[in-house]
This record gives sequence, C-alpha cells and structure tokens, in this order.
Amino acid sequence: MPTDDLTDPAGPIKLVCLPYAGAGASFYRPWTALTAALAGDALEIVPLQLPGRERLIDEEPYRDVHEAVDGLLPQLCERLGDGEHRVALFGHSLGAVLAYELAHRLVVEPGIELVHLFVSGAPHPGEGREQRATGLSDDEFLTRVREFAGYSHPALDDPEMREMLLPTLRADVEMHESYVPSTLLPLDAPLTVIRGEDDALVDHDSAASWNKASGRDFDHVEVPGGHMYLTESAPALVGVIVSKVL
Repeated sequence: MPTDDLTDPAGPIKLVCLPYAGAGASFYRPWTALTAALAGDALEIVPLQLPGRERLIDEEPYRDVHEAVDGLLPQLCERLGDGEHRVALFGHSLGAVLAYELAHRLVVEPGIELVHLFVSGAPHPGEGREQRATGLSDDEFLTRVREFAGYSHPALDDPEMREMLLPTLRADVEMHESYVPSTLLPLDAPLTVIRGEDDALVDHDSAASWNKASGRDFDHVEVPGGHMYLTESAPALVGVIVSKVL
C-alpha cells in the first residue's frame, strides 16, 4: 500500500516513457495503476507519443533518432509545464536509445533535474545493432522482427491492421538500425539497465556494456522473460523502477 511519506513537497517524479518499435504511448497506460499501488502520488507516468501511431497515425513517422528527439523534447516540455521538475526516463529497445539521447538533452535543460535513466532491451549505443531487418520484403521483415523480439503483436496477423501498422514499424526499425549516437560521453545521472534474463537478442554482456554510458551510479538488473519481457512482467519492472527512484 502507498504511504504518505513517499510524497515529496517538490511534487512527483515524472517517469517519462519512450516507446519500443511499433508501440504507442498507450502501452504505458496500465503502469499508472502499478505506480500508484507502489508509490502513491510520488511517481507520475508521462508517456511520450511518436508520429505514425494511435492519435498521430496520419503523421509521417521518424526515420532518424535525432530528429525524433528534436520532436520529443518540446512535447515533453509542454507536458511538464512551467516550474521545476524531477524527471526519470525509461525506454525499451528503440525506446532505450531515444531515452539515452533525450537524457543528454535534459541534463542541460533549465528547470529539469534528471534523477535517473532506465534503459532496457538494448546494448550500449556505441555497440550498434548487428542484426538487420531494414530493406527486406514484408514477409521477410516481419519474420526477422519476430525472431529478434521472440514476440509478435496479434494485430500483425490481421491483414488490414498489418497494412496500417507496417509502415510505422518499418520506419521505427530503420530508425533503430541506422542510429549513431550523438555522444559517448558519460551521462551525469544514475543509470540502470534492465534485461529479460532469457533475452536472445541482447545478451548479458551487451546489457552490462551500458556501464560505459554512466558517469554516476550504475546498476544492472535482470527480470524473468525474453526480449519483450515487459509485456508480461510489467509489475516486476515497475517495482525495479520505484525502488531506484524513491
């Protein structure tokens, strides 16, 4: 049960959540109840939306991480509003590199204190991704993505939904596979990398390599599941996050 002593007079920490490839902001909606149960009003979920999905389905998706962050930063600042804010970031797979790049922007953003970066399902940005799906035919692309993730969203089995979702998923995968980090300087904020212990795409050492990105406290946590563990192990994941920021 949440307790009153978790509430800080400075207001709740904003947990800003970045989507993985093909996902929208609504994926993180159930986390609101999870954080309320564990942290009361001390932690607030703030999911950011990329174009090409959900309410922004008609907008052209990004194909470049840095252009995406250029769009996400003003979206976040608008969501936060005026005043002083404490912010933590979480991102999985593609979301991890978006969170990493956004973190480097936030450490110099007036009025924002970056209290923690959580990255999941990705190697250190300097390592890049060896496996590729960009440029394949639709069927080969989806097969490769399923192999990467060990998971496929049921919507991709419906021909009409697949036609609607595939362009954005392709753009997201291209954005991730072509990503080159803006900097490899250590981030001036605590960093925790989280990995599904059975993840066949990102092994233990690749996840641990994030220690090179942290100039402050670093931790490596493994939770049950494969690459897409967060679709089934959200309570365990949110528990890790709450334990680190409160």
